[in-house]
Amino acid sequence: MRILLILILLLPGCSGSINTPVSYFNVETPRPFGYVIGDEIPQRIIIETRSGISLQASSLPAKGQINRWLNLNQVTIKQSGQRYQIDLRYQVFYAPPTVKALTLPGFTVQFNQGENKPEEKMLSQSIPAWSFTLSPLRELVVRQTEQGEYLRPDSPPQLLENTQAWYGLSASLTVTVLTAAYLSFLYGFFPKLLRRTLFKQALRKLAGLSKTDMEQVLSIVHYALNTLNGQPLFYNQLSDFYQRNPQYRQISAKLEWFFNYSNRYFFSAGMITVTPDLQQIKDLCEQCRKIERGSL
Repeated sequence: MRILLILILLLPGCSGSINTPVSYFNVETPRPFGYVIGDEIPQRIIIETRSGISLQASSLPAKGQINRWLNLNQVTIKQSGQRYQIDLRYQVFYAPPTVKALTLPGFTVQFNQGENKPEEKMLSQSIPAWSFTLSPLRELVVRQTEQGEYLRPDSPPQLLENTQAWYGLSASLTVTVLTAAYLSFLYGFFPKLLRRTLFKQALRKLAGLSKTDMEQVLSIVHYALNTLNGQPLFYNQLSDFYQRNPQYRQISAKLEWFFNYSNRYFFSAGMITVTPDLQQIKDLCEQCRKIERGSL
């Protein structure tokens, strides 16, 4: 009898525990002060239910206008097992003349339990109302100065990140320069510039050659003269060359010697090259370099 009496006394407590749908409940709210018209206020509700209990999403407040000064802009539900995270985002549109206390309205969340009869399976959890203070955008009594109304300056805007803009500008400038260089090359602008350094390059190539490299020496000087002339230059074309490049007429004797020497070297058998011949060719190239620089 004593054991039966203890079991009877424990039954109401067990029954209440079973009918409690929520094992954990918490409402997370931000600071309750410092809001002005147009501000958004987030609210997070954490609910953990017993096994077999599920949240009824339709019991949550619907997005839209709550009252004349309050809107519900966002309702988000994240579920992980029996844990529900409900994020609400309110927005206030009240313009108080002074600091005013307002309240986010409470509501009731409902749950489904098993497959019992409809009138038996509906369980609920109350979400309490939450109070906060709203401040006016400007003072009720505006301060005055001798020059007129006193206004505080606007806070400076946050500067936008411009790294990508600089990258885009740099890339555009690079493409523009490369395009201009390519067009200049196609229209023959660069060859005109290279003509000012033809014999400079030739002298650099001749510096390391000896009389045993006479074929290469002659080819280097011929290449420079051909490039300057715009086409292959031969001995019988020197008069036309002087008409197009009159500044080279002053070394005509050395140019004529060079072409005669080249003809003998390439078309005569058994010609012996000596060091003075190499030096004379280098002297000719030096004279041409001075002419292209404008110093002769």
